[in-house]
Amino acid sequence: MSHAPAPLLAIFDHDGVLVDSFDFHQDAWLELGRRTGLAITPEFIHETFGMTNPSIFRKLLGDTLGAAEVRSYSDLKELCYRELAREQIDLIDGVPALLDGLTAAGVVLAIGSSAPRANLDLTVEACGLANRFAAIAALEDIERGKPDPQVFLVAAERAGIAPSRAVVFEDAKVGIQAAKAAGMYAVGITTTNPAQVLWDAGADEVVEHFRDFDVARLLLRLDATRAGL
Repeated sequence: MSHAPAPLLAIFDHDGVLVDSFDFHQDAWLELGRRTGLAITPEFIHETFGMTNPSIFRKLLGDTLGAAEVRSYSDLKELCYRELAREQIDLIDGVPALLDGLTAAGVVLAIGSSAPRANLDLTVEACGLANRFAAIAALEDIERGKPDPQVFLVAAERAGIAPSRAVVFEDAKVGIQAAKAAGMYAVGITTTNPAQVLWDAGADEVVEHFRDFDVARLLLRLDATRAGL
């Protein structure tokens, strides 16, 4: 007697994948610099995009930075972000149709992001995504940021699906590396990085945008990958 295969899982990074938030984050980092005197530049912001806040602040200020200072700086920066993004954040073009297509194909949806949960909740609420995701893994759920695979593994565990049956949508080099380290198929999108950066990080495929994304083709590629073809 044959059994239906276990469902597939699609894990979405948040910033640069679900929402085009780079400008909001850049402005928030620059505002943090103005308020605190930290030497934060646009170049540094782009270099560290996708990393966790603790990793970013330790890269900026050194490994001796205390946990309380990291938390204080992080809370202020994310407050700046939400002040800027509220009432303005929107899904990246093509994302609603992609979510609908994956759901119609029986694929389970999740978010795996280094962003604080409050930022993800803001997007879910503002963009009408309540009850769309079976699992959400955020900064508060991990101890190690990307390129460590922990955030994607937590998302898969919460969704109840094996990592080998997961595909990750990512825009950052460290995110692609984390997806591959988790044993997942990685789709890169060039919202914040050139295609070659994502290919070099190990992406299985790279797209310029999500408009008219071919879900059926993706599922065929996942079947072929699992079959070792």
